[in-house]
Amino acid sequence: MLFISSKILAVHQGRCVKIGTAEKKSLIEKESEKYLINEHIPGGLYLTITDNTLIPSAGIDESNANGYYILLPKDYQEEVKKLHTCLLKKYQINQLGIIITDTTSRPLRYGTAGIALYSYGFYPLIDKRGEQDLFGKTMELTQINLPESLSSFVVFLMGETNEQTPMLIARGMPHIHYTVEDLYPQTIVPIDQDIYAPLLKNFL
Repeated sequence: MLFISSKILAVHQGRCVKIGTAEKKSLIEKESEKYLINEHIPGGLYLTITDNTLIPSAGIDESNANGYYILLPKDYQEEVKKLHTCLLKKYQINQLGIIITDTTSRPLRYGTAGIALYSYGFYPLIDKRGEQDLFGKTMELTQINLPESLSSFVVFLMGETNEQTPMLIARGMPHIHYTVEDLYPQTIVPIDQDIYAPLLKNFL
């Protein structure tokens, strides 16, 4: 399994804007699908939905950017599929999963945690619906989101400041079933069907 920081993919795509040549506020609104200005936080932080991900400031990052705003990558599906095909051929392997990672803040928690922005090459959901727990109760809703679960720990290993580890390879992980299908869209929940819909409806 190959984990790749979204930042190096964004730099590869040229998704960098020199600070001073554009207002961050304008960039955030342009890059967001939906946004909400949080006036209760100093600096008027934006809460945004970008590429089906709830993330502050449209994921625009100034850390490790040397005077630039680094935007989130574009065209995840195309980029990851192309990389997947290239690596299978180059290293003569037939199984490979790729996860594009980033960092965000969780509601009601201090600190940041890793998230997955896209994955490819494996089944992203482990469906536990219909299975029974220890006491015989049948599970009705539980599906394990592998990209999110794995990214949370891997981003911790990759680091957030000067570790210079934008990629990480993990081997021998259980419960991974590989495929060449693009199944990540199966993880996306429409806003009106989300359990947090009452909160998300306030986004512009």
